[in-house]
Amino acid sequence: MIEKMDKIVLITGASSGIGEGCARKFASEGARLILNARSVDKLEALAEDLKEKYGTACYVLPFDVRDRKAASAALASLPEEWQAIDILINNAGLVIGVDKEHEGDLDEWDIVIDTNIKSLLAMTRMVVPGMVERGRGHIINIGSIAGDAAYPGGSVYCATKAAVKALSDGLRIDLVDTPLRVTNIKPGMVETNFSVIRFRGDKDKADNVYKGIRPLTGEDIAEVAYFAASAPEYMQVAEVLVMPTNQATGTIAYKK
Repeated sequence: MIEKMDKIVLITGASSGIGEGCARKFASEGARLILNARSVDKLEALAEDLKEKYGTACYVLPFDVRDRKAASAALASLPEEWQAIDILINNAGLVIGVDKEHEGDLDEWDIVIDTNIKSLLAMTRMVVPGMVERGRGHIINIGSIAGDAAYPGGSVYCATKAAVKALSDGLRIDLVDTPLRVTNIKPGMVETNFSVIRFRGDKDKADNVYKGIRPLTGEDIAEVAYFAASAPEYMQVAEVLVMPTNQATGTIAYKK
């Protein structure tokens, strides 16, 4: 009999894309889920679907990860039986626009930086002390291949994902004398609503990114996250770069 994962997993940005993929994968493996995103309706629909399919116990915890006070209040409101978080998946992230660095919108950049860096840091700061106290835990950060090298029109987004790598590496160093583990997953091309947001709602432009190549899906990245989480406790999957077979780097891919 395959052993089920009896752990509490908190996923930010769980209402779609990689976050939803992680929710479905970890639910199928028996985990209990704390689902976070801004959309209450989407979270409740997902929780109901997971309960129906897998009998998953879900706790819906809606808030904007950029709102530190709301995040703190939401975490403090968790019932006692949901407080011992075993796995934190820092997934919430976005990019807006493909502007050059000297032409971009500063307000949009604030949103990207606040979501991709400051929110990840805040969630880590709020959740990890409890893990250290309990002597167990795993932080899985969803980075990007974009953090390895800048590309045209993406300097700010690339910088935020480079920061995710640095924060992951730094946290791993800070926790080296504990049983906690830190994983940075760096996806390449993944087809989600991510590109729709990047092109400010223009789905045709978003779809064109993936024409001629088979991109990964949120479910594919979820498989990687689960692999890292289910590794033996003495093993730390520190970093994973994962991309379609026909992608070589952040800027080089073969499209038919």
